[in-house]
Amino acid sequence: MKKKLLSVVLASTVVAGLAAGCGSSNSAAPAASTAKDEAAPAATQAATEAATEAATEETAAADEGKVLNIECWNTEFQSRITDHYPGYEKVDDTTGKIGDVTVNWHITPSDNNAYQNNLDQVLPDNASADADKKVDLFLMEADYAKKYVNADVTMPIKDLGITDDDLKDQYQYTKDIVKDSNGDLKGLTWQACSAGLIYNREAAKAALGTDDPEKVQEAVKDWDAFKATAEKMKKAGYTMCSVNDTYRVYSNNVSAPWVQDGKVVVDDNIKAWVDDSKALADAGEENTFDLWGDDWAKGKYPDGKVFCYFGPAWFFNFSLSADDAKSIAANGGWGYVVGPQSFYWGGTWIAAANGTDNPSLVKDIMLKMTTDPTIMKEIAQKDSDCVNNKTVLTDLASDDSGNLALLGGENPYKMLADGAEKVDMSNISDYDQGCNEEFQKAMKGYFDGNYKTYDDALAAFNKAITEKYPDLTTD
Repeated sequence: MKKKLLSVVLASTVVAGLAAGCGSSNSAAPAASTAKDEAAPAATQAATEAATEAATEETAAADEGKVLNIECWNTEFQSRITDHYPGYEKVDDTTGKIGDVTVNWHITPSDNNAYQNNLDQVLPDNASADADKKVDLFLMEADYAKKYVNADVTMPIKDLGITDDDLKDQYQYTKDIVKDSNGDLKGLTWQACSAGLIYNREAAKAALGTDDPEKVQEAVKDWDAFKATAEKMKKAGYTMCSVNDTYRVYSNNVSAPWVQDGKVVVDDNIKAWVDDSKALADAGEENTFDLWGDDWAKGKYPDGKVFCYFGPAWFFNFSLSADDAKSIAANGGWGYVVGPQSFYWGGTWIAAANGTDNPSLVKDIMLKMTTDPTIMKEIAQKDSDCVNNKTVLTDLASDDSGNLALLGGENPYKMLADGAEKVDMSNISDYDQGCNEEFQKAMKGYFDGNYKTYDDALAAFNKAITEKYPDLTTD
C-alpha cells in the first residue's frame, strides 16, 4: 500500500515538474507563458486525480476475492468472455483465470425451470456465503428478468460506479427491461435483440421468382401477404415455417400484459396467432414442430424444404448450424427482412449478485462486455450478433464490414438498428415465460387435433398456468 501511494506522489511530482518546466522555457512570449502557467495547475490536478483514482481501484481490486463465480444456463456468455474479454485465460470447460482470480462457470440448463430454481436457492443467502461460494455474476433473460430485478438479490449498477454516461450508446429498451420498481438499473446486455424473418433464398426463388430482400419483404409485409405467400410456398413444395416460429411476432405486439390485476388475460393479438396458425396448419402450409426439436431443425438444411424462421441476430450462428458445411447457412443461403411486424426476442442480461466480493472485476466485465466499442464490433463480426451499441451498428451498416456470409453477403445491421429503436417493453410482466410456454404447449394440442376446440385448449392452459402460478386467476 505504501508503494502504491508513493507511486501516486511521484507521478504527481513529475507531472508538476514537467508543467513548470514548459512554462518557464518561453520568456520571449509572456502571453503564452501566462496561459501555460494557468493551465499547469489544472493539468497537474487532473493528473493527480487520475493517478489517485487508478491507485484506489488497484488497491480495491487487490482486496477483493480470488474466486469469481458466474451462474448461467448455457455456454453463450462463456464463449463471449473467452473470445473477447482482455486477459481471460481458459483453463478447462468450466474454469478460467483473469489475473490471479479463478473464474468458475456454473451452468444449469433451463429445462424444467432448473436454472431459475438454482438461482432461487443460491442468491438469497449470497451475502453470507463463504468467499469461494459467493455468486458474483448471473445471467437473466427478458422473460423473467423482472423477477430478479425487483428482488434484493441484484445490485444496482450505480453501486458499482457505472454511470448513465457509460451507457449512452445503448438502446433504451435494453435498460427498461432491467429497471426495478424504484427506477434503478440492475443489469446490462451486449445484445440488441430486434428480430425479423430469415428466409431461404432458394425457396424464395422457387415460389416468388426472386430472392431480392425488397421483393421478399413485399411478399410478407403483413399477415395477409404472409398467408398468400404460404399458398405459393406449398405449391412450390415448401412449408412456410412452424406455427411456433411466428408466436413471438404476435406476442410482442400485444396491447396489454399477460397478467392484469392478478388475472391472466389472452390478448386479441395472441388469439389472432391461434386463428391464423390453425388455418395455416390445417392447410398444410405451416407445421407444428416444437422449437429446437429435431423435426424443426431439418429446415436448416436444403432437404428440409422450409421457407423461413423468425429470429434476432443471435439466431444466425446459435440456431442455424452455420458451422455445418451442409447447412443453408454455411452456404450463404439465407436472407433477412423485417417480415409482417417488427418484434424482438430474448437477449441475455448480466447482473451483479448482491454479496459479491469482486465488485471491481464485476464492474470491469460489465463495462467491457457491453460498452467497449472495439469489443462490441468484434462480437458482431465474429459471432454475427447484433450488439447493444448504436455507434457500432451505424458503422457496421455503413460499409461491407457488416456483411454476413450466411446471409449471402447481405448487411442486416441497419434493419436491426431501426428495429431496436422500436422495441416497446411496456407490456412485459413477471409471468411472461410461464404464460408463453404453457400457452404454446396447449395450443399445439389444438393444432394437432388433440383438443377439438380452442376452448378445450384454453381450459388446459388455464389449468396449467394456475398450477404454475397459484396466485393468479383465469376466466
